[in-house]
Amino acid sequence: MAHGDDEYAAALAAAARHSQAWLASLRHRPVGPRLHASDLGGVFGGPLPEAGVPAAEVIDFLATNAEPGLMAMPSGRFFGWVIGGTLPAALASDWLVSAWDQNAGLRYATPATAAIEEAAGQWVLELLGLPSGADVGFVTGATMANFTGMAAARWRLLADAGWDLDRDGLSGAPRIRCFVGRERHDTVDLGLRYLGLGRPAQVDADGQGRLDPEALDAALASGSGPALVCLQAGNLHSGAFDPFPEAIAVARKHGAWVHIDGAFGLWAAAAPDLRHLTQGFEEADSWGTDAHKTLNVPYDCGIAIVRDPSALRAAMGLHASYLVHDAEGPGDPFEKVPELSRRARGVPVWAALKSLGRDGVAAQVGGLAAAARAIAAGLAALDGVEVLNDVGYTQVCLAFGDDATTRAVTARIIEEGKVWMSGSRWQDRDILRVSVSNWHTAGEDVATAVDAVRSALAAVKDPA
Repeated sequence: MAHGDDEYAAALAAAARHSQAWLASLRHRPVGPRLHASDLGGVFGGPLPEAGVPAAEVIDFLATNAEPGLMAMPSGRFFGWVIGGTLPAALASDWLVSAWDQNAGLRYATPATAAIEEAAGQWVLELLGLPSGADVGFVTGATMANFTGMAAARWRLLADAGWDLDRDGLSGAPRIRCFVGRERHDTVDLGLRYLGLGRPAQVDADGQGRLDPEALDAALASGSGPALVCLQAGNLHSGAFDPFPEAIAVARKHGAWVHIDGAFGLWAAAAPDLRHLTQGFEEADSWGTDAHKTLNVPYDCGIAIVRDPSALRAAMGLHASYLVHDAEGPGDPFEKVPELSRRARGVPVWAALKSLGRDGVAAQVGGLAAAARAIAAGLAALDGVEVLNDVGYTQVCLAFGDDATTRAVTARIIEEGKVWMSGSRWQDRDILRVSVSNWHTAGEDVATAVDAVRSALAAVKDPA
């Protein structure tokens, strides 16, 4: 089947039409999907057709049949997990990225996307107050951002210990001692596992999940050798931030590399009213974040930031005769990420920052935190509702007495579909967790969220 300009035009027009219909539905549709994956398997599966179908028909079929299985994650009433929405400029630029179809690994081959990503990286550093000479790589998400930062740490720590990781691998290498707070995100452990560094030592944390610097000092002092300390900007449940000045000072005393997992919390540095939460974090060695969560660009777009470019490029880079390097530039994009072939993920970041400006980013991040505080205040006024965390950022944790009641209220909220809030377990209690991550969330959505919890709690307490 020929694929000419007309077929592109028809397919893209169909995609635009369905996309606009989807976006327009978000304000009124139930948040949860109406069908399960098992319901849709027969629609999209079965034997591969013998004959092809025109591209526009494929798009019509895809959009029409997928719609009942889509969750309204871009809705301002979606508070599950930590999942942001998508800004208009970021979404449209992501369409361009797909249309351009550039393999963004080589600066020489794709100068436009390389220049755009380099500008985006510098804007991120400037916005967050991180070292201007740091390297910035665009990866799939926060998990790989943390992996990338910790890979640079592994290379530098072993090199400083006199071990050639590239030549000799990990077998027989000095053991890198890894330390994490008791309430770190599990993907930090996952990254360490990917890197062959094993299970980290857990350091005590306070009631909000903030790592205890004195406990970290004692843990580091209990042994010797290369050390990696992973801190946290934004606890998954409470939204709390580790005490960076004290914890980093302790790590420096013991010669440790400091990595900060800031999947959604790193962006607090961009808002003047929230910047105090990240005080001192610029003294770390590497940082990981996810631009989808708080900046609101499309999936997938993590950002890995490393103070020591030589360590990052030694850990991630490669040399091959068929690759054409740009001798005039600051290095190739593939040297900063665990991929050689990838889409230009940094372009939507550039578009988001260009569309918002410094003031717009500050307002967006501050607005998310303000909405979380408003939800917490509205719910705290209801009988039978406990707000369990200090709401200083974008997370709210709730309980409704005993665990069974909390689980029942959570299930009822999901069933009613006005909002989506996810259950979890924190501080040995079942909880309902509210994550405010979407730029769409406004006063009307806050009121809907409070009303949805009130309604679900009343239905659970009085089933009749």
